[in-house]
Amino acid sequence: METRAYRKTGRKRGPSPQSPEFAFERDAGNVRRALAEYNVNYPVAIDSDHQVWDAFNNEYWPALYFIDAKGKVRHVEFGEGNYDKSELVIRRLLEEAGNPPMNGPLVAPIGEGAEAPADTADERSPETYTGYARTEQFASPGGVVQDRMHGYKVPEGLGLNHWALAGEWTMGRESAKAEGAGGEIVYRFHSRDLHLVLGPTAGGASVRFRVTIDGKPPGAAHGVDTDASGNGKVDEPRMYQLFRQTPPITDHVFEIEFLDPGVQAYSFTFG
Repeated sequence: METRAYRKTGRKRGPSPQSPEFAFERDAGNVRRALAEYNVNYPVAIDSDHQVWDAFNNEYWPALYFIDAKGKVRHVEFGEGNYDKSELVIRRLLEEAGNPPMNGPLVAPIGEGAEAPADTADERSPETYTGYARTEQFASPGGVVQDRMHGYKVPEGLGLNHWALAGEWTMGRESAKAEGAGGEIVYRFHSRDLHLVLGPTAGGASVRFRVTIDGKPPGAAHGVDTDASGNGKVDEPRMYQLFRQTPPITDHVFEIEFLDPGVQAYSFTFG
């Protein structure tokens, strides 16, 4: 139960179900591609109908359930982190089952780029969905127009954690789809990192984009999926890291313009 638009964790463990958050994560081809890209070499069951998810009454991505040799759930962990604690639980359960692990230090996962641990001490922006079923703080004048193309504008000023669209978009339940070149998304945020889950429309070509921060190219604060000028390309459905600032962390206005048609935006995440 640990999908976050295919965000990797950098750890090996036992079988894991893939419970999709977005429609593109139900595609077995997309799942296989992500497993190969992130070198996931343990079994992954595709739980597209959320049967495993519902059986555990789960509400979190990721969610780790530790089950002993008798089939009893002995421990749970929700969200990222606590990796040392999780490994100690695994070691204890292996010992109880008569299969003590090899001696040695605990695994020390090293996250780089988008996988670096979040700066939770100064993270004031929440995950924000761009589909109308779960979106909040949408600030374009006139509000959301559901399931049909509409021309949106950005208001004069955005409050913290408010966002807006500009150009021709169709806002569906789980994503917003740009209907032509030049569509923009603007978000006022406060965090070290800004990520955006994006993908080309079904069967569509790659989509070029340009990012600015407070109206300027990001420079050295660009993410792994942009360059210093803010240029990047959406070529597959996944999470894109678009901005990483250095301390002190302050409020910024993020803007992304899609230079080609055919992109879908799903959610902002921060770290």
